[in-house]
Amino acid sequence: MDLKLSGKTAFVSGSSRGIGHAIAEALAGEGAEVILNGRDPVRLAAAVEALRREVPGASVSGVPADFADEDDVNRLCDRLPSVDILVNNVGLFELKAFEQISDDDWRRYHEVNVLSGVRLARRLLPAMLDRGWGRIVFVSSESGVDVPADMIHYGTSKTAMLAVGNGLAKLTRGTAVTVNSVLGGPTYSDGVADTVRALAAAQSIPEEQMKAAIIGANRTSLLGRFIEPAEIANAVTFLASPVASAINGSAVRVDGGVLTTLL
Repeated sequence: MDLKLSGKTAFVSGSSRGIGHAIAEALAGEGAEVILNGRDPVRLAAAVEALRREVPGASVSGVPADFADEDDVNRLCDRLPSVDILVNNVGLFELKAFEQISDDDWRRYHEVNVLSGVRLARRLLPAMLDRGWGRIVFVSSESGVDVPADMIHYGTSKTAMLAVGNGLAKLTRGTAVTVNSVLGGPTYSDGVADTVRALAAAQSIPEEQMKAAIIGANRTSLLGRFIEPAEIANAVTFLASPVASAINGSAVRVDGGVLTTLL
């Protein structure tokens, strides 16, 4: 299927690695001009070069920014060209006992996971509405619906992200602009892989054994394995395309079936 993304410009926050990079690769593969983002300029430059190798002939650039810094985000927005597709992907996550989550932790998770999308949409949505076409996709999580007991700050930030996307979609009535969210399930992103490797090393077992044990403990997963970043990217790229014109205000599940017992 031709997703008709040639000539579109996309910005993907948090795309120097992991799910964000996979989304950028998928968009570039469909012909979109892609702007990557990351905190570290050196790592970001390497990600830009990597994507150019992965998708020969793609138009790829990068703009660094730390989404924990409001001034940095404002500078980022000032540097962005006209953007047709905004993918709000950047986010923090960690396992942490509730009683150990400080007020500063709560503020930081809200700042990065929620306000990142708010600030970008505030700057980019009006121009999309003026042009009459645009796409905003929030990369949320099934944890925003079924909040994990060992990462409540993360889960509630993803709940807030879903609420922001739902509200913004109502501002697009009667236009060809859409706002949707993707509820990803357990995905073997770079960050998750780092955590799994650390757990495996601590228990002196192979990484693959630890992966299987984690998914085996999640008895609601119908997929029975970790989701690959490219599988999340495929859904995001479809929602970002003109082909998905009738999907607006939706929270699309790409969760491997883990929410089956809840919804």
